[in-house]
Amino acid sequence: MTKTPPETLRPASRLVGAGRREEWTGTPGQPGAVVSPPVWRASTHLYADTAALKEGPRKNEDGRFYYGRRGAPTQWALAEALTALEPGAGPEGGTMLYPSGVAAIAGAVLAAVRPGDVLLMTDNAYEPSRVLARGFLAEWGIETRWFDPLDLDGFAGKLCKRTKAVLLESPGSLTMEVQDVPELARMAHGAGACVILDNTWASPLGLAALSLGVDISVMSLTKHVGGHSDLMMGSATAPREWYQKLRRTAQVMGQVVSPDDAALALRGLRTMGVRLERETQSALAIAHWLEERPEVARVLCPMLPGSPGYDLWRRDFTGGCGLFSLVLRGKDAAARNALIDALSLFGIGYSWGGFESLVTPLDPAGARSASSWPLAGMDEADRFGVRLSIGLEDPADLIADLERGLAAWTASGGGA
Repeated sequence: MTKTPPETLRPASRLVGAGRREEWTGTPGQPGAVVSPPVWRASTHLYADTAALKEGPRKNEDGRFYYGRRGAPTQWALAEALTALEPGAGPEGGTMLYPSGVAAIAGAVLAAVRPGDVLLMTDNAYEPSRVLARGFLAEWGIETRWFDPLDLDGFAGKLCKRTKAVLLESPGSLTMEVQDVPELARMAHGAGACVILDNTWASPLGLAALSLGVDISVMSLTKHVGGHSDLMMGSATAPREWYQKLRRTAQVMGQVVSPDDAALALRGLRTMGVRLERETQSALAIAHWLEERPEVARVLCPMLPGSPGYDLWRRDFTGGCGLFSLVLRGKDAAARNALIDALSLFGIGYSWGGFESLVTPLDPAGARSASSWPLAGMDEADRFGVRLSIGLEDPADLIADLERGLAAWTASGGGA
C-alpha cells in the first residue's frame, strides 16, 4: 500500500500521524501493532557485544539507542512529531526536548551565546526569561539589552558586532504586543545574530516561525501541547545548523525528559488542534463582549479586529489561542483583586493553555526596561488588569462569571 508523503499533509493530519513510526509502535514481526508509542522507561541500553558498545557513541541521533539520557522511542516520537509541525525545519532539522519551557528558552539561548556576547531581548518577554538574563547570563558574562517590541528603529540601533542572539515573543504573553517577526529577523541576520522566538502562544499551528526567518522556535509544551495541566516540558525546533548546536548544548548539560511525560505530551498533541480552535472561538466571543463593557479600558487581544497588532496578526498568523488580557478603568488594585476573587469558573493560577480557564493579575509596570506601561494610547490611570486563559467551558458561562467579577470590581470601588 502506497502511503501519503507526510510533508504533503495539512497540519490536522500531521497532528494525528506524526511520530508514529512502525518500529516505535510495534515489535519485530508486528510493526505498528499499537496506535501510540509505548512508554519506554530505561536508563540503561544494552549492547550485543563490545564492538556494538564501541560503535554506540559514534552515531548521535534519535532512533539509535545509546543511554537513557538520549531518549528512547517515546521521546523520539514526540520530538519527531513536533518537528513535523514546523514548516522550515527541513529534512535534517529536529527538536530537542527539555524538562520545562524555561529550560527550553535557556537551552536555545545558551546554544547561541558565549561570554562577552550581547543578547537582545524583547521588553515584553516572559518574566522567567528576564530573570535568566539578569541572573545566570549576567553572571556568565552575557550582556542583555532590552528593546521595545514595537520599535523597529530602536531595535536596529541596539544591534552591534557583539550581538549573537535575539529573543522574540510574539505576541507577548502578558501585554500581547505582536512583533514584526520577519523584519526583526531580517535585521538580526544582517548583524549575524541568531533569532529565537518563544512561539508558545500560537504554536506552529498558528505561526510558522521558521518560515518567517526565525532560527529556533521554542515552545512551553506545558501549555497547549500537554493541554491538561499535568506535565512540565519544553521544546526547541530548528533547521540542521542550529538543531545540531541545540543538541550538543542540551546533551552536555544533561537535559532529558521523562518518558512518562513524553507520552502525556504525545497524547495531548493529538487533540491540540481542536482544542486551540475551540479556545480561540471562545476567547474571541469573550473579548468582543468585554470590549463593550464600560469597566474595561482596553482588551489586549491581537485576534480582535481594531486591536493593536491585529494587522500583523492577520498577515503572519494562521491561528491563535485562548490567552489574552484586559485593562480595567482606574488604578485600584484592590478592586481588581476583588474581581478575580469573585470568579468561580476561572482558577487563579499560573500557566495557561489547559482545558480549564485561568486568571491572573496584570500589572507589568515593574517588568519594563525599554518601553513603558501603560502602553501608548492608554490612559495613565488605567494600569491594572487581568490576564485570562480561556479553556473549554461554555463561553456563555464564562461571560456570566466575568459579569459577576465586574460587579464585584464596581462594588469595591473600581474606577474611583
